[in-house]
Amino acid sequence: MTTSVGLHNYLQEQRDRVETALHHVFPQGWPIPSKLREAMDYSLLAGGKRLRPILALAAAEAVTGKEETSLRAESFACAVEMIHTYSLIHDDLPAMDNDDYRRGRLTNHKVFGDAMAILAGDGLLTHAFYVISQATKSGVPAARVLAVVEELATYAGLSGMVGGQVDDMLGEQGITALEQLEKIHLHKTSDLIAFSLRAGGHAAEADDKQLEAFGLFGRNVGLAFQIQDDILDLTGTEEKLGKPVRSDERQEKVTYPYLLGLDASRKRVASLTKEANEALLQAGLVMPGRLVEIAEHLLDRDH
Repeated sequence: MTTSVGLHNYLQEQRDRVETALHHVFPQGWPIPSKLREAMDYSLLAGGKRLRPILALAAAEAVTGKEETSLRAESFACAVEMIHTYSLIHDDLPAMDNDDYRRGRLTNHKVFGDAMAILAGDGLLTHAFYVISQATKSGVPAARVLAVVEELATYAGLSGMVGGQVDDMLGEQGITALEQLEKIHLHKTSDLIAFSLRAGGHAAEADDKQLEAFGLFGRNVGLAFQIQDDILDLTGTEEKLGKPVRSDERQEKVTYPYLLGLDASRKRVASLTKEANEALLQAGLVMPGRLVEIAEHLLDRDH
């Protein structure tokens, strides 16, 4: 399956748009300690796929079919990237995954030290909620902004991403069943992707059926994304991935290929993607095609 030139252009345009917006998330004149600002910018502006913010923008556009609707989702898009970045900074720490490289360069704590890396993550996490609050200035109703605050605290918090990270940490070496592994990744990875889509839906005032479809789409795409990551850790190259390959194997982590094998893992990615797209196409969205294209693109990615 080949990704269209149109989608490649769209993804690049949206990445550029997100990059520009991220340069302006900290208000001018705020007395932010210079070293903290440097550490936050080091990871926040390090590039990457920007998958989560792009999904938020695309979801908003899918509801109305109008590109301008996605402007209302920019605050939510920036906030979710800040949450994602903080989680990466903390995951890379010696007490967590102990990784030296991220996106092809030294991880935050290798440059700024453990303490500053922790504070940079804390700063991004906290400021994400401030950024969400600014969405009212783009025309998002206050009730929708409040809903997004509640959902982010849930999806990224104790019963979501953070809880998934804890389950992963406590379950290392002891995971013997696919159900255990899937539960961890539904929270570690899928929850924040599901939030991104629902946040974009809220920005466009999606109805309950559409929000439910965005959540299901995000759940499946997030899980497929994680399985593909596990596959690429075995089959990819360090040059394309921007980090050492076979790191899961060296750390003796239980992964989908470990439990299922490579062929079955690839089939699982395909079936999850198909289910995700079917849910979206039945939700009464004006323009679901772009999200479907993105899901198919993620299925075929090599980095």
